[in-house]
Amino acid sequence: MFHKTAYSRSALAVAALSGVLLATPAWAQLKVGVLATLEGPFASPGQDSVRGVQLALDDVKSSAGGKTITTIVEGTNAEPDVVVAKARKLVEQDKVDVIIGPLSGSEGIAIKNYSKSVPGVTFINGSSAAENTTLRDPSPNFFRFMGDGTQWMAGLGTYAYDVKKYHRVAIVSEDYSFPYAQVNGFMQEFCAKGGKVPAKLWVPLGTKDYSSVIAQLPTNVDAVFVVLGGSDAVTFMSQYNQAGGQAHMLGGSITVDQSVLSARGPFRKQIVGMLSAGPTADNNDAPEWKAFVAAYRKKFPDGLQSPSLFANNYYTATKAMTLALDQVKGDMSDHQSAFRKALSNLTVKSPSGEVKLDENRQGIVDIYLTEVEQNAQGQLYNKLVKMTKDVNQTLGQPREAYLAKGEAGRDNPSCP
Repeated sequence: MFHKTAYSRSALAVAALSGVLLATPAWAQLKVGVLATLEGPFASPGQDSVRGVQLALDDVKSSAGGKTITTIVEGTNAEPDVVVAKARKLVEQDKVDVIIGPLSGSEGIAIKNYSKSVPGVTFINGSSAAENTTLRDPSPNFFRFMGDGTQWMAGLGTYAYDVKKYHRVAIVSEDYSFPYAQVNGFMQEFCAKGGKVPAKLWVPLGTKDYSSVIAQLPTNVDAVFVVLGGSDAVTFMSQYNQAGGQAHMLGGSITVDQSVLSARGPFRKQIVGMLSAGPTADNNDAPEWKAFVAAYRKKFPDGLQSPSLFANNYYTATKAMTLALDQVKGDMSDHQSAFRKALSNLTVKSPSGEVKLDENRQGIVDIYLTEVEQNAQGQLYNKLVKMTKDVNQTLGQPREAYLAKGEAGRDNPSCP
C-alpha cells in the first residue's frame, strides 16, 4: 500500500492510511517513511524517485518477510533543516521502522547525522550522493546501495582527456556537497592525466539568471563541464544557447538525467553529444535494465521517456529493504540488528548492475560512461560508451591515501 504526500498530508489521505493500519495487526506491519524532494529545482527527480519506490513494492505486492509494507511520503525542498524536520516527524509521529531517502546531497549528510540520534530506525539512502555521507564519520544505521557523486564520474576525466583531447576544461556547478563530489571525481582522473581547470564557477541552487556566469566562462578552453540538475540544468543550457554558446559540453550525472533530457526547448541541441558518467545508461542491454524500463513505462505512461537515475536508485534501495526483510523473516527486534546484518551482507541485483556494500555500508557499483544522442523520434537518451565495473568509494586507491587528499570542496582538488 503506497500513501503519497507532498509537504503535508490531506485529511482524506490520513483517513485512508489509518484504515489500512487498523485492518493490519501491528506485528504484521512495516511502516516505511519516504523522503523525496518534491519542491524546488529537483521536483521532477523527486517525483521519479517515488515512482521507483512504487515499482519495487509492486514487485513484492507490498509485502516482505511476512509483513505488509505501508509507506508515508514526505516532500522536501533540498534544504537540510527541512529534511531533518520531515524525518523527525516520520520517526516521532508516524513511528516508522525504516526511512528511504533522501534525494539531494546536503540532505543526505543531514540525515546521516540525524540517524545517529535514533538508533531504533534504519535509514536506507534514496539518491543523495554527497561523498561525506558515508566516507567520513559514517552512521551505523545508515546504508547506501548506490555510488556517491565521485564514483559516478569514473571514466569521464580519462575519456575526455585521452579520446576527446579536451585538455583545458572550465566548470559551472551548483555550490553544495553533491556537485563537489562530481567535480572531485572528474578532476581526480582529468588532472592526473595533465588536464587543467582554469575556472570553476559556483552557483546557488535555483539560480534563474546565468548571464554573469556565461560571461565569465573563459574562451581558451576545450570544453565546459556542467554540474547542474533538474530545472537548473534546463535554465542554464537554455540561456547558454540563447547567448550563442558553442563550447563542447561535459555533464554531471544529473545534468544528463532523463529529468533533464525529457524537457523541451531549443537548449536540447546543446546537450546532444554531451559526455557524462553515472549509474545508468538509457540503452543498456542488460535484461534487468530492460525489464525495469518496461515496467516503468507500463505503470507510468505519463512519466519520463525512460526511468531517471533517481527512480533507479530509490528502486534499488527499496528492493534491498525487501530482500533483507525476507532473509530475516520480518525480524525487526533488538534495534533491528538481524535486519541490519542482512542489509550489510546483501548483494542486490539492481536494474543497473550488482551492488554490494563496503565496511561503511556504502555501495560498490558499476558506472556507465555515456554520450547524449537523439533517436529517430527526436528523443534524447544516454548512449552507453563504456562500463567500469565495481567502482568503490576511493576509486581503487587505499582508503588512508584517499582520505589524506582532503574533503572535496570548492578549492579541492585543484589543477589550474
